[in-house]
Amino acid sequence: MRILVIEDEPKIAQAIKKGLELKGFAVDVVYDSDSGLSYGADPDYDVIVLDRMLPGSIDGAELCRKLRDNGINTAIIMLTARGTIGDKVEGLNSGADDYLVKPFSFDELTARVKALLRRPATHVGTSVSVGDLQLDTNTYKVIRGDKEIKLSSKEFALLEYFMHHPGQVITKDMIINHVWDQDADILPNTIEVYIGYLRNKIDRPFPTLKPLIHTMRGFGYKIEAN
Repeated sequence: MRILVIEDEPKIAQAIKKGLELKGFAVDVVYDSDSGLSYGADPDYDVIVLDRMLPGSIDGAELCRKLRDNGINTAIIMLTARGTIGDKVEGLNSGADDYLVKPFSFDELTARVKALLRRPATHVGTSVSVGDLQLDTNTYKVIRGDKEIKLSSKEFALLEYFMHHPGQVITKDMIINHVWDQDADILPNTIEVYIGYLRNKIDRPFPTLKPLIHTMRGFGYKIEAN
């Protein structure tokens, strides 16, 4: 999953970026509201972590309003040092999905990011499922049937992205944009390699079960329990 961090304090921004990357997310960072408005318009981001007080022509709350007015529905968590009820109400009324007061626990930020990512797929709590495959976004466990499957952080991120879009055809460009950050130099055959890794762990060890990962030739891939 791909996250945009809009935060003007470099130390805070880089700490958030590093921590989220350790959790398997692809993270881009910008430091002012004008860059944030430009980057935030990209629908390939799954979550935006947005500081309330930003340098630039507008503040974080107005940036959030403009993104919503422009039809951007990306989940937004607003960060602020101002924690009064009025500030929270204004932040949420500007279109933010969640509101976190500084200083905050990184574990809480991560939990809130994951909560916003638990969307269309069938899920209970932190668990997302497609057919007999289950993925837990909190424990990072992947289970098919009664067998636990060990994945690398990038394999997990790729599978999580697929499982949040069951039945949807996912192109290579969509995978690159959601699973890797903008600085990554990813070639199309890299995606084929990682799809192969997933098949070797998700489908091939279960020959009596129907495969879940499908190639849509000329279009991309999808995960679906037929």
